[in-house]
Order: sequence, then C-alpha cells, then structure tokens
Amino acid sequence: MKTPVSSFSGRCLTLLLAMLASAAASLAAPAVPDTLDLKTAIGFALENNFAIRQARERIRQQEGVVIEVSAREIPNVAATGAYQHNDTSITVQNPPSDRYWSITLTATQVLFAGGGVRSAVKSADLTREAALLELQSVINDALLAVRTAYFDVLLNREKIKVQEQNVTLLGQQLKNVTDRFEAGTVSSFEKLRAEVAVANAQVPLITARNDYRLAIESLRQALGFATNKYLAKIPDVLGTLDYTPQQFDLATAFDAARANRPDLQRLDKLTAAGEQSITTARSTYYPNLELIGGWLLRKGPTDRFGDSPDGWVVGLQSQWAIFDGRATHGRVVQARSLLEQTKLALTEAQLAAEVEVRRAFSGWQEATELAAASQKVVAQAEEAVRLATARYDAGTATQLDVLQSQVDLTTARTNQLQAYYTYNVAVATLRRAMGQSDEFVKN
Repeated sequence: MKTPVSSFSGRCLTLLLAMLASAAASLAAPAVPDTLDLKTAIGFALENNFAIRQARERIRQQEGVVIEVSAREIPNVAATGAYQHNDTSITVQNPPSDRYWSITLTATQVLFAGGGVRSAVKSADLTREAALLELQSVINDALLAVRTAYFDVLLNREKIKVQEQNVTLLGQQLKNVTDRFEAGTVSSFEKLRAEVAVANAQVPLITARNDYRLAIESLRQALGFATNKYLAKIPDVLGTLDYTPQQFDLATAFDAARANRPDLQRLDKLTAAGEQSITTARSTYYPNLELIGGWLLRKGPTDRFGDSPDGWVVGLQSQWAIFDGRATHGRVVQARSLLEQTKLALTEAQLAAEVEVRRAFSGWQEATELAAASQKVVAQAEEAVRLATARYDAGTATQLDVLQSQVDLTTARTNQLQAYYTYNVAVATLRRAMGQSDEFVKN
C-alpha cells in the first residue's frame, strides 16, 4: 500500500519541527558541568538564578520609565491628516466641493510646566538607581543561598563518609567478636550486641544519603538549574569543609553595614525620588506653556495638489487648571505620605540591619568557638577508640567500652563537620549583613 504524498510530507514536517524544538531547547538550556566548585556555582547563579534575572528585568522596566518621562523634555513631532466627503449644499467653499482634506505636521516643545517635567525625570532616574541597588541586594541574598546550599552538599556528603566509616569499624568489631565466639572465648550475647550495633548504624547512613540527595536539589534550585538533564547527570561537587579563621570587629561591622548595604542605599534613593514626586504633583498648580510650530497642506479650489495651499504655522499655547476640584492638592498629599512612608521604612531597615549584624556577629563568635573545640575532640576520640580496642584485645576492657568509643568517635566527627559547616555559613552571613559582595564577584 502506497503512502499518500501529503501524509508523508506532513510527517516530515512534524519531525523537522520536533528536531528544531529539540535543538532550540538544547541551546537554551545550560550544559550540566562534570564538576562544580564554589566559584563555578557562584558564576552560574549570577547568570541563571531566577531572583537575579527578575531583578535585572525590573531595571529594564525602570529604564523604560526614564525614557517615557524624559520624552517631554525634547520636541514631540506629530502628523495628522483628515479627509471628508459631504453634500455640496453644506460646503462653504466657492466653487462648492463635496470633498475636503488636510495634512498637518506639528512640533511641540514644553517651555514651562511648573517644574513637573524636570522633577519627574529626576524621580525616574533615582528610582532606576534604586533598582540597581535592589539588584545588588538580590545578588547578595541569592549568592548567600548558593553558598549555604553548596556547603550543605559538602556537609551531607562528608556525613555519608563518617557513617560509612562507622559501619566499617562496627563491621570489623563484629568480625572480631564472631571469631572469638567461634573460638569459644566470648558469649553469644556479645556477638548479638555487635550485630545490633551494625544494624543500628545503617539507619544514620541511609538518612545521610537521603539528606545528600535533598541537598543536591536545594543547590540546583539556588543555582537556577531548570533543565531536567541535571537529574540524570549530577555534577561532582568539589571542595571540602575547612576551617579558616577570620577576624571581624563589631563596631567595624556596624559601620560597614551603614555604608555598604544596598537595601539601605536603595531606600535612601527612593526617599530622594519621593521628594521629587512632591514637586511633580505640585506642578499642576501652575500654568504650562508650549511652543508649537508646523506645516499645513489643505485642499484648494480643485482636487489637484498644485492648487492646494500650504504654509507654516508657529505660536504658543498654554493651559492652566485654575480650579480642578482640589485634585492637585490630593496628589500632593499622596506624594507627601508616600515620602513619609519611605522615610519610616528606611529607619526601620536601619534598625533591622543593626540587629541582623549583631546576630550574625554573635553567630560567627559561636561558630568560631565550636570549630576550634571540635578539632581537639576528634583527635581525642580517635585515640580513645585505639586504646579501647587494644585493651579489649588484651582482655582488660569490655565490648561495651569499644562500642561506646566508636559511637563517641562518630559523634565527634559529625560534630566537627557540623561546626565547620556552621562556621563557613556564619562567615558568609556576616559578610552579607555588612553589605559586602561575595568574594568571587568582581566589583
């Protein structure tokens, strides 16, 4: 049976469209890297994080507002045309005609508008600068989330290793006890207790693996990795949780926050824009004055263009709302209220920033102490396991002593990882509270 040509062509077209759609999707979707370090993650988030991308679009929107309000500062040119067909009995022309048309080209320039044009442009410029500062604030927040998610991946990956080491140690202990049980030197109770310890150790290992999978997804969301390819190919996250002590001073942190935080600078710009908005609202109290000029061509006695008169026109026009029902007063009241609200928001934000800095500084102090203390505990716990095992082999310690020392070692290692994680996040949080950009972002 022969396939109709139209059906064959339709399938080819469908296949071609599918191939083009697939190619477009592959071009639009960022490639999943084989490895992912912190610097690469920060760079990827700067381009793909959805909050950052939305903030960039708000800047574009505000740039359009600036262009719109600036239009009144330059001459506006417009062309108009008219054509009508009417009964000759109502025509005032001589000789009578049943047609009329005209073409007008007009240029208008505002000469005076009560200061409203200039203040509106200044307000729009200040609002655009506020949008730029909002972008910086969004970037700081987004990159803090990326760092936290990245460290969370490292933390849970290392927790898996700790739990695997714990299972290995308990497995070795079980083998040792099993050999002794078969040799008749220990009871079945000790063998059973070792088996229970191995079984119990599987639970935190399973939990750690699940936490790692969830941390990967959180990092994916912070990065803005929307492609499904990320699910099939998880990049190898590089790096380790290290403890590199850094020094901060509370007074310096307060000064840095007041000087550098973009959210405070944004509200300051909006306050200045609000002051300009009051001038804009008050501008309609005054008359406006415009210079007009243009060229006019209209139908003459006949329908021929040669008989059509044309010429230029120039003049002034003004409009003044002597009484507008207090509408202008209402706009001024609104503008003043919005300005006062912005000032209150700025004062509130300054207080919130100080509290945030103090909390972040306190968190950094605690994290520093925990990280320093955890280093000694791990070394002591490792020595305790060695001594307990040696004493058990010599018959001077019980199996419970060995198991307890292994539990203490696992706890110490987990606490150290958690302390290192907390310290790194605390440093990043304090830097963000001080208004400092991420260290991988070029200013």
